[in-house]
Formats: sequence, C-alpha cells, structure tokens
Amino acid sequence: MIHDIFMPALSSTMTEGKIVSWTKSPGDKVEKGETVVVVESDKADMDVESFYEGYLATILVEAGQEAPVGAAIALVAETEAEIAQAQQKASSSSPQPAQETPSTPTPTPEPATITATVSPSATPSSNGSKGGNGRTIASPRAKKLAKQLGVDLKTLHGSGPYGRIVAEDVERATGKTPTSTITPTPSPAPTQPTFTPAAPPTPTPVTPGETVPLTTLQKAVVQNMVATVQVPTYHVGYTITTDNLDKLYKQIKSKGVTMTALLAKAVAVTLQRHPLVNASYSDQGIHYNGSINVALAVAMPDGGLITPVLQNADQVDIYSLSRTWKDLVERARSKQLQPQEYNSGTITLSNLGMFGVDRFDAILPPGQGAILAIGASRPQVVATTEGLMGVQRQMAVNITCDHRVIYGAHAAAFLQDLAKLIETDAQSLTM
Repeated sequence: MIHDIFMPALSSTMTEGKIVSWTKSPGDKVEKGETVVVVESDKADMDVESFYEGYLATILVEAGQEAPVGAAIALVAETEAEIAQAQQKASSSSPQPAQETPSTPTPTPEPATITATVSPSATPSSNGSKGGNGRTIASPRAKKLAKQLGVDLKTLHGSGPYGRIVAEDVERATGKTPTSTITPTPSPAPTQPTFTPAAPPTPTPVTPGETVPLTTLQKAVVQNMVATVQVPTYHVGYTITTDNLDKLYKQIKSKGVTMTALLAKAVAVTLQRHPLVNASYSDQGIHYNGSINVALAVAMPDGGLITPVLQNADQVDIYSLSRTWKDLVERARSKQLQPQEYNSGTITLSNLGMFGVDRFDAILPPGQGAILAIGASRPQVVATTEGLMGVQRQMAVNITCDHRVIYGAHAAAFLQDLAKLIETDAQSLTM
C-alpha cells in the first residue's frame, strides 16, 4: 500500500509551508513516528514524522520549495516492491490536497504528526516527557545528542516548556555540566549602569534592481500587519524617569538579569491592576485573559520579526524570567520555538530603545488589546520638585491600544501606574 505524507498545519495562521530539509532519501527505510522532513512554518522549523512504516518512495516537494497545507509532499510505500509503483504514481499525477478523496478505496491517511508541536496538556511523567499521543517530546538537538551519547530519552524528565526534553537534560543524564547553564559570578558593580547597544540585523546581500521573494516569516508578518488595518487604534505617550530602575539593573546585572526582563516584569506586575489593558476584542465581547503573557518583538537575522512570549510574567521571579528570555531568543533565532511560545502573548513590548531610538509608535498585533513602544533611556535636564535644575535619566513609552476595548483614560492610568512602579518601587521587581 502507498501512503501520502502531507504538509501539516503547524500553526493556526499557517496556509503553506516550506521544506527546509529531508532527513530521509528515496528508498530509505522509514519507521512509524520517525522524523522524515523538517518544515518551516511562519515562525519556526518543525520536525515532521511519518505516520506510516515502510520506505520513502519518492519526494514530491524538494527542499527549498513550498506547498500549501494539506498537499502531499512525499509518498511512502509499505514494501520495497511498491517503491516503483509509487514513483510511477508520482510521475503520472500531481500532488493532491489532503481533503480530496484518493483514487484507491483505502481511507484517507491522517496527516503526519509533528514532534515539535507540544499540546498544552502534555505533562512530564515518571518515565520521560510524553505528549498527548504517548510519544517522547524532545528538541531536535536533544535527540541528536541523546543518540551520540547513548541516552534513552524515555528515562528523562524534560525541563523545557510543557515537559519538553532539551539538550541540557541529556547532558545532565550523562553527568556532564550543561553548556548553557549560567553560574552567576558576583562582580564589582560599575559606578554607572552600562548598556551595550544591540547589533542591528545584518542586511541580506542583494543585487541592485533585483526582486527578492519574501520568506515564510516575512509573509506571516505582512498578513498580520494587514489584518490590523481595520482595528481602530490610538496612541498615548508617557515619559518615565528610570534612575531607580537603572540602579536596580546595575545591582543585579551580574546575576544574568536583562533590562528586557525587568521591563517585561514591570509591565506584567502593573497589568495585575489593569486587566482591561491585558484584554482583547472578540465578536462576543471583551475577552479578559486568564494569564499575563508578555510578548517581546525580536528581529530575525534573515528578515521579519518574531515575538517570543514570557508566560505568566507577573508570577515568575526576575532571575528565572531572564534565563527564560535568553533561551527563548536563542531558540527563536534558530527557529526552534514551539507555537505556544510565540502566539500566546496577551500584550506586546517593542523595545527599539536598545538601538538608541528616542520614541516611536508600534502597530497593534492581531488578537491583542495593546502594545508598548519603548524608547531609549537618556540623561535629561529637568526641573526638580525643589525648583532646581537637575539631570535624570528618562525614557519615552508610547502605548498603542484597540479603542474597542481600551479607552484613553484606561491607557493613561496604566502608564501612570507603570511609571510609579519604575520610578519609586523598582526594587519590588526582585521580590
């Protein structure tokens, strides 16, 4: 019997995917549940497993090519004798969408399952980290490392999101010190907080006059931005003095804390008192989210942007939050994020201040009620409460809101409380 492997839907917004690479070649033996292809969705690269056991007879969509969700991308033959038959079938007909009825009387095959897509219900178990289908959930790097070191993944507990086994878990199982483990080393605090300017994304070399096709990620960004055109938005700005926040950052930077995590924590804590700013519009009314998940915009090296999410940011301590953020950014830029890690944000921060930008307005992401545009913190000459002139570090924060959900007074009150927290109670962010 000959089976199709279909292009899976790796996210709710995905309409087509791009083949990054095939891990099997035509004629290779394929086990049920074995990874055969890596697919690029709109935000990440995902391993796709074969739903069948047999032989990879022929590849219909080569690496570097795209196919719509539901289209056949390869054929699997159950026996070696059927390989030629499958190849003949592929050459005599074009790939058919998954929803069409196959010419043979066999039931329509189910789409190949995706190892990298983790169900929210997945939880670690005593004999490893299992997904909803009972399979061990592990990152591609962890699988490769486990094979090299001879570690049985089924015996491990995953420390990644939703119990996913990561490379560090495999290293710990062999007694090695995880290479990514951060051991904070206290060091003398500098007299002034120092900020290393972020390196701008490296432009892709182009030839003048040529037209470069959009990447899958860039197409997704375009679709999201166009979708927001119909949303009635407005902007509210606020200038926040950051002297106390800078002082706190100077104290705990050596422990691995980032300014990004501090800002995300400050926003999340303030949202506890402003649930409407954390809400979103729906056809049924205003949806109040049950958790505060702060998404932060990150520029991708090959163009486009992605918004990794710090989930439950108001409840996580600043040190764990910083470690999580570092891991999210690293995996985002290597396209290894799970969908839940980039599409579950309830509010977004865009920090162009790290590039020295004074102020800007951000475009509201679909499905959210607000996004904050954060400018650079700079020394400013200001009048003090005593009527004297002094120097304070200040940053401009502009919030873009969905006017169907959040009115101007709500946005102003939120920014006022955010400023109060940063200016007078920044130390509470470490508690």
